[in-house]
Amino acid sequence: MSEGNPGEDARARLQRLHDILRSRICLLDYPPGTRLSEEPLAAEFGTSRTPLRRALARLEDEGLIQTQHGVGTIVTDVDLAEMGRTYELRRELAGLAGRLSPVAVTPDIIARAHRFVARGRALARTPDPREFARLNMDFFHFGAALTENEALREASERLYYRTARIWLKSISRLDLGDEVRIFLTELEQTAAAVDGHDLLAAALIRQAHISMCEARLRA
Repeated sequence: MSEGNPGEDARARLQRLHDILRSRICLLDYPPGTRLSEEPLAAEFGTSRTPLRRALARLEDEGLIQTQHGVGTIVTDVDLAEMGRTYELRRELAGLAGRLSPVAVTPDIIARAHRFVARGRALARTPDPREFARLNMDFFHFGAALTENEALREASERLYYRTARIWLKSISRLDLGDEVRIFLTELEQTAAAVDGHDLLAAALIRQAHISMCEARLRA
């Protein structure tokens, strides 16, 4: 089924292809080792191979896929050795988000923060690993948008998606209910910080929870 949009410009089409494919990789719709073939993907999205190849090139640059001669384009696995270094850098960048060009807190931002709390509470009632992963991804983008520093947003996003798959891969050995409750605490604390127009506090909350996440994954 085509997901094309006749009114979409080339840049928006490329971004959409990239974002959908990245989401599928990070939600394990395309698990590590999956071969991504251009022809069926181009047919599915109703596009030519040129924007698709550009989207795949971005994903390869981000470390999510790899082109192997004679094999094709393959979804990579999470590098556990690299994960520790990536989490260290993510932790530092999270703290900077509250210091470098923070946005002005608006009623819309406050409302969005509280909508995340509502989603977290609903998830806590009926924990689901895929919805947990989706909520985590959406909340990451909310937090990244709290700074106007584009370079910081881009670096944070790149690093986030290098580690995003680890939760779904690790969920069988974790207590999903506990993980959701821990995440809900972060959502509630962040909403309280945003209510007070304190984006530095929100950034420090994110920084602390990244440290906790890394520790639980290493346990």
